[in-house]
Amino acid sequence: MPSTKRVALVTCRAFPGLDAYDAVLVPRLEALGAEVTAAIWDDRAVDWDQFDLAIVRSTWDYAARRDDFLAWAAGVPRLANPFAVLRWNTDKHYLKDLERRGVAIVPTTWLEPGAGLDARGLHTRMPALGDFVLKPAIGAGAVGAGRYTANDSYLRGRAIVYALRLLAEGKTVMLQRYLPAVDTLGEVSMVFLDGRYAYAVRKEAMLHGPESGGDRLYEAEKLQGGYSPAPAELRLGTEAVAAAMDALGNPARPFLYARADVVPGADGHPVLLELELTEPALFPELAPGGIDLVCRAIMGRLNPV
Repeated sequence: MPSTKRVALVTCRAFPGLDAYDAVLVPRLEALGAEVTAAIWDDRAVDWDQFDLAIVRSTWDYAARRDDFLAWAAGVPRLANPFAVLRWNTDKHYLKDLERRGVAIVPTTWLEPGAGLDARGLHTRMPALGDFVLKPAIGAGAVGAGRYTANDSYLRGRAIVYALRLLAEGKTVMLQRYLPAVDTLGEVSMVFLDGRYAYAVRKEAMLHGPESGGDRLYEAEKLQGGYSPAPAELRLGTEAVAAAMDALGNPARPFLYARADVVPGADGHPVLLELELTEPALFPELAPGGIDLVCRAIMGRLNPV
């Protein structure tokens, strides 16, 4: 009889018992024959060699400690997604790699530290009219992201102050036009398992005002439920996953999990907001058969054909 496979669902100290979207996987994985442990990534008492597979899940504190997180990931022998993927995906400069490969992304202006930008320089970079978004290039979810309007001098001033603070801290700032269709149509999150499309959900708009600071690890996503992506949305998500594989040198195995978040662009065509390969919520409960799809993908890594 084959030995029981040991799986670590990797989390952080704020969620020692796993996030709800990951906890629902445990009974099904156990029913399929796995022994499942919720393991905190920076817990020095954890022996990562004991696991047949360690799966990064709700490690949402990584952004403030990215170097520590990557050092940990480099030392885990059987990690999904693996270290090279996490190193590339935890800095949103990866969007440049995707754009160079023909993926339509949300138009972004990159404000780099050390470029000598002052308040006047930032003023000229920001849109003259309409709403825009500022966020750091290293950050989990919507934490650190704020929505501002160029039409209000006070909010424009707040945006400049916030950007200057991030730049002074040595952080790259992403400046993006806010796409108004998001307020009515929301975001579409498409989940890919083993490189293949599995299911999708629709989310409500998350940004409604300036960045508020604080010590949040993540921004709760407001979900509308399961969704059938339009052909153009599915095509974009598929292209993004393929482009990421290419950017990483086409590794032998596809990503165990990927989540492509797309929004309607200014011309109505979808654009990529993010391709989450590190610790995305997968929302398996919201899709018919979603829990089984995720768990069978995991078991496929434990028991390859």
